[in-house]
Amino acid sequence: MAASTEYTVLTGATVVLPTGQVPDGRLVVAGERIAERAPEGAPEIDLRGHWLVPGFVDIHTHGGGGAAFGVGDVEDVRTALRTHRAHGSTTVVASTVTGELDGLAERAGLLSELAEEGELAGIHFEGPFISPCRKGAHSEALLRDPDPAEVAKLLAAARGQARMVTLATELPGGLDSVRLLVEQGVIAAIGHTDATYEQTVEAIDAGATVATHLFNAMPPLGHREPGPVAALLEDERITVELINDGTHLHPAALRLAFHHKGADRVAFVTDAMDAAGFGDGRYRLGPLEVDVVDGVARLTEGGSIAGSTLTMDRALKRAVTVDGLGVEAAVRALSANPARLLGLSDRVGSLEPGKDADVVVLDAGFDVVGVLRKGRWIVTPEPAVAATRG
Repeated sequence: MAASTEYTVLTGATVVLPTGQVPDGRLVVAGERIAERAPEGAPEIDLRGHWLVPGFVDIHTHGGGGAAFGVGDVEDVRTALRTHRAHGSTTVVASTVTGELDGLAERAGLLSELAEEGELAGIHFEGPFISPCRKGAHSEALLRDPDPAEVAKLLAAARGQARMVTLATELPGGLDSVRLLVEQGVIAAIGHTDATYEQTVEAIDAGATVATHLFNAMPPLGHREPGPVAALLEDERITVELINDGTHLHPAALRLAFHHKGADRVAFVTDAMDAAGFGDGRYRLGPLEVDVVDGVARLTEGGSIAGSTLTMDRALKRAVTVDGLGVEAAVRALSANPARLLGLSDRVGSLEPGKDADVVVLDAGFDVVGVLRKGRWIVTPEPAVAATRG
């Protein structure tokens, strides 16, 4: 006989649904999924004074907990995953940084195994196909033009688990690489680019749909030379990534992006490196050394910002308490929008019956006190458990 489904009912919290907020709401967890109703007598957890929001979906992160997705063994990858899950990111795409092509292909093989197991939501290649003019924390010596044959090599190494490739689409081979990615069902993201406005429009027309960390690692918006920022903001086909850590973006820039894109075309990302959830110190990002001081990561040589130490819960809290965004818009940017990009909206991204029971419990100050992933507590809301009844 099949094991009976275990039910838990989360009650009393304000539940953030696609249709809006439901005060004193009720969310039924049935095994790994969200259900419409529970049998009589199912145990309840009283979460009055809290928020229930969908598990966060991070499509751009390099590591955390002192470990990186781009180097180390399987346990290092799991360490980084555990760190981000504890902060509410129940769906994570592993991002690599620029390296030797053969090394990236080998790494893709390891990461694809974890993606096939359902631990990762796929792989994002950030580099090496980016502009030396806007390299940020990538090794210039390892950069290369986006040759479609080399892009195809990485996709093959990922065994169907590549989800996104960031390109400087103005480089030779850039537009053909965008078309290849679109044909293969992989997101073509414009980033680390020195493109003009016109070149960016060409890339969008070729099929690019994401702006990698908008504003960062690209020419600034100008009134005579609007550059990529204007093209990416004005085109409804583009979803823009934003790193909302208070270092990468001024609040006014964030509000500008939301104003032009609308709440459905913004995806918060962490772009986190090893130090996320771990602490200050010296780290490596690919072949480059990084110093993290007061939570800000910069290259030891040159001082360029080198990713972030952000976690998605902090991005949400800042959006609501500092940037003045509404809770529903902020939650959408952390869940529904990135889930849609990945083609996972039927499983994750919102609290609806039939979807995975990926739930984040926030206190009144928007701090994480509980995390459910597929119906299993990653972080248990201790005060609430004491109030369990049934």
